[in-house]
Amino acid sequence: MKTQQHLSKIHNHVKRLQLQLKDVKPTSEFVEKLREMMEEVDNAISAFKEEQRIIYEDLLKEEKTTLIELTAMEKKIEASFINPPERSFKAPSGKALSGGILSSQLPEEVVAFEKFLQQTGGRLGGWDDYDHQSFLKVWTKHKCKPGYLEEALAYLPSRTREDIQLHEAWYQELLFLEEKKKEAIYKWKSRKQQEKQEISKIQEKTKEITESDKQQKDEAQKQKLEEERRKRQQEIEAWKRQKEIEAAAKLEAELKEEEDQQRKQRKERQRQLEVKLIVEEHARIRKEQEEFLQLEREMREEAEREEKRRLAAMEIYRFQDRDQRKIEEKVQEKRAKEEEAKEKEKRLEKLKEKVQVHVDRDPSRLCKLTKGWEERFKNTGPSGTTPLLHIPHRAVPSWRQGL
Repeated sequence: MKTQQHLSKIHNHVKRLQLQLKDVKPTSEFVEKLREMMEEVDNAISAFKEEQRIIYEDLLKEEKTTLIELTAMEKKIEASFINPPERSFKAPSGKALSGGILSSQLPEEVVAFEKFLQQTGGRLGGWDDYDHQSFLKVWTKHKCKPGYLEEALAYLPSRTREDIQLHEAWYQELLFLEEKKKEAIYKWKSRKQQEKQEISKIQEKTKEITESDKQQKDEAQKQKLEEERRKRQQEIEAWKRQKEIEAAAKLEAELKEEEDQQRKQRKERQRQLEVKLIVEEHARIRKEQEEFLQLEREMREEAEREEKRRLAAMEIYRFQDRDQRKIEEKVQEKRAKEEEAKEKEKRLEKLKEKVQVHVDRDPSRLCKLTKGWEERFKNTGPSGTTPLLHIPHRAVPSWRQGL
């Protein structure tokens, strides 16, 4: 709503300026009024920008603080899954603050507070949220009296007395640094506001001085304009006299230059005529030479074409003769192959006549003994001279004997 009000105010100023520009009057009062309205619009826009810049800076600081706390909490959760929790929190060494917290634009107390949070594990001091809230509950209840330790040990069974004392010292230091931070921010805002007021005062004084100086400057400007007008009139008269003298000298120089130009043109025309004759002679000689070379080239090309025709005729005759010989050779070869095939057929017919067998059909031959079988049984008899009394057998194993 506040931002909307500022924007509406700026919009109204701009509208008023636009309405004034519709009816422009060429007077010094109107110009001065326009200048004041433009300055008013510019100041409103600058103030709005400055206010928004301060708001954004505060939001960025809060965002960075939140990010640091979240990072510390994530590291603590990861460490609780990997390693058992330690008895006391050890500040990491050799790590620089991230996010540009140690900026030269911030007060030292704010930088010290952010650095303390980063080095000691955020706003929980390295503890988890439940333990820290339990500690705050007991500590606030007893108002930081020594007797709160016994009750705190009962609420925090996983923490030792030394851990609680260290956390108490850390929390007191946090409160101290946070209070200093708030004071520093308040002083910084007050200083900025005071600087704005001083700037506005200086602008008002400058405006008053400018108005008085403007009147003096207007009078001096009028006198200066009058002197310049008289001086300009004298310079114009002297310039006219100088121009008349220069015009006469220029006319005389132009006449002389014209005569010189005509003389140069006559010489140039004569030289061009001589050059033209020389060029024409050279062109005629070159043309005759080109015609002679063209005729010689045509005769040489005609002789080359005639020689090519003669060689082509000889090659054609040679190719035709070679083709005729090849055709005759192929015909003779074909005839020889045909005669050879006929001779081969005649020999085959003669061989067929010699080996041809005529066999009558006799189904009873299937049941007769073949000649080979008959020859096998012609000389059958005992193979040995003594009768066979004993047939050898393989040995019988002991476990099978008697079965």
